[in-house]
Amino acid sequence: MSMITTLDEFIIRRQKDFPYASGELTGLLRDIGVAAKIVNREVNKAGLVNILGVADHQNTSGDTVQKLDMYANEKLIDCLKNSGECCGIASEENESFMPLEAISEKPSKYVVVFDPLDGSSNIDVNVSVGTIFGIYRRLSSTDEECQVTDFLQKGTELVAAGYVLYGTSTMLVYTTGRGVNCFTLDPSIGEFCLSHKDIKIPNHGQHYSVNQGYYLKFDVEMRRYIDHCSDMGLGLRYIGSMVSDIHRILFQGGIFLYPNTRANPKGKLRLLYECNPLSFVVEQAGGKAINTQLDRILDVEIHELHQKATIAIGSPDMVDEMKAFVEKYSAPMAP
Repeated sequence: MSMITTLDEFIIRRQKDFPYASGELTGLLRDIGVAAKIVNREVNKAGLVNILGVADHQNTSGDTVQKLDMYANEKLIDCLKNSGECCGIASEENESFMPLEAISEKPSKYVVVFDPLDGSSNIDVNVSVGTIFGIYRRLSSTDEECQVTDFLQKGTELVAAGYVLYGTSTMLVYTTGRGVNCFTLDPSIGEFCLSHKDIKIPNHGQHYSVNQGYYLKFDVEMRRYIDHCSDMGLGLRYIGSMVSDIHRILFQGGIFLYPNTRANPKGKLRLLYECNPLSFVVEQAGGKAINTQLDRILDVEIHELHQKATIAIGSPDMVDEMKAFVEKYSAPMAP
């Protein structure tokens, strides 16, 4: 019988991998794991208590906020606030970033960004949802409150990122830039246990993931690529929860597409809270992530907290293939 390795044990053993190993990042990842357990408990009993359904306001991106979204947001903030390892957070559900007070005058060196409950429109019909997170090393002085510039860093500056999938099993997947590992929550002991070590995404997959209902609103080059996927006999798999779609692709291969449309010419996904963390995870597993302008997602400059982006992410061969279609069919630039 193989020994069980819990998330806490694994993080502590890997602490030497961190470029600034002094315990803070270790503590932050453990705090996120604790918050995930609390959110998981509520997700799994949401139908029994009054946290299903739609709240009475929208978030800064104009999306209707689900009640469980608000709960997850609050619990993540509470866990990070109480740890003392984080000097500030930025959430998809909050208009601005939130500085956190130091505990026992201990300087905090990191900021955390997160989408507390990705795919929340699926909550009421019991489809998998997830939490996405990213951690950056602060740029501002530890003698003052964190600044917005601490959050407006390119994805290449992430020191850790990951997601939690609340599905048939609850899984936490994360990377610190040295491979991707997956932990499955064992409810009998209340611990995340290492279940998939050093995940490698297949070079190619048999599925593509896109909201095909918007097909006629996509640019012609994207429609050509989608037609190609269909012609090649690839299966269409679209859950409507980015975490769920990316999780499947991470293990089985494939490509996830969220292009621009006429209504959203810059795309709809949030670069800071969704695209950058998931791109970091996928790249660390051997995949690729670009936008429809063919720029690497992690290299895109970020100018505002709720900046939107397009994305093509997944198996490296399929992302390269999509890029070739865009280059071939894009309208030439005017001189």
